[in-house]
Amino acid sequence: MVKRIFNFAAGPCTLPLPALEKAASEFVEYGSSGMSLIEMSHRGKQYDAIHNAALASLREVFGVPDTHEILFLQGGATLQFGMVPMNMKVEGKTFEYVNTGAWAKKGILDAKKIGPTRVIWTDEAGKFMRMPKAAEIKAGADAAYVHVTSNETIGGIEMFEFPDTGSIPLVADMSSDILSRPLPFERFALIYAGAQKNLGPAGNTVVIIRKDVLEKCREDLPAYLGYKTHVPDKSMYNTPTVFAIYMMKLNLDWVKSVGGLKEMDKRASKRAGIIYGAIDNSGGWYRCPVDKASRSRMNVVWRLPTEELEEKFLGEAGKADFSGLKGHRSVGGCRASMYNAMPVEGAEKLAEFMAGFKKRNS
Repeated sequence: MVKRIFNFAAGPCTLPLPALEKAASEFVEYGSSGMSLIEMSHRGKQYDAIHNAALASLREVFGVPDTHEILFLQGGATLQFGMVPMNMKVEGKTFEYVNTGAWAKKGILDAKKIGPTRVIWTDEAGKFMRMPKAAEIKAGADAAYVHVTSNETIGGIEMFEFPDTGSIPLVADMSSDILSRPLPFERFALIYAGAQKNLGPAGNTVVIIRKDVLEKCREDLPAYLGYKTHVPDKSMYNTPTVFAIYMMKLNLDWVKSVGGLKEMDKRASKRAGIIYGAIDNSGGWYRCPVDKASRSRMNVVWRLPTEELEEKFLGEAGKADFSGLKGHRSVGGCRASMYNAMPVEGAEKLAEFMAGFKKRNS
């Protein structure tokens, strides 16, 4: 038996054991090829089958309609901070952003380098403790697009209602909550996400773009930076992230085997409910600073009475086989990131540990 601890790190994430075991069994020799998948040509028939299966599986599991194209790119969400405004720039129009925290800010900074950019909603004065309600997001008539970050990994807030921006394209960075719930795809012009949270290992980046928006994207960009470049060859313009895409396919196989997107949604709520319950039932000893209506199911953040107790908590948690619970260096505290492959048992065991630690130290 391989020892498996509970990995609550914000990313790269926990992956399903069946997917890891399948990859291990095929790593040295894929099929009867006489070589590993990571050694063979990405233009060969065997990888081509994996690539197409991954595209088809993501469309099926996530419910992506035929109105949208799926691209597999590189550079993580960070490259998309620049690619989105580059491709969607329209003379005389302004990029509009909803500023919900650390990751939204990074997108805003890159957009400003490309063209006119304005923030149409922010909770900076409130230290980003909540998401806006859908009605609070008002697109301007001159907007090229409206950009939202559906989950702020560092701040622990999640967007549960999406705005209807009408004819203005809605763009979303969904790196932390993609594939965790069904989506109203008809509202989204473009969705992007680094794969290393809910989809698979680091390396692959998913972009889902509506076809009518794709048609209007600029063509005067360096080849790789243009979305249109990647459509004709199904994201095979250059060498793709072969192993990461293969692992994503195995991850999607696992998602299908356990009940699909509805089951991921159900498990996300259950895991988060367990940890928030441990916080709320502690009599204020554990404190979650986030507005309850915006509490993320993916990234639960909390504080203890003192920083000294937080350090002690993290040290003892590590010895108890809980990894990755330290909050982001910019905010401190504790954070439990619980993506699709985190078993509910992990949340249950962590809640038990939290109760025990409080009893020993209060």
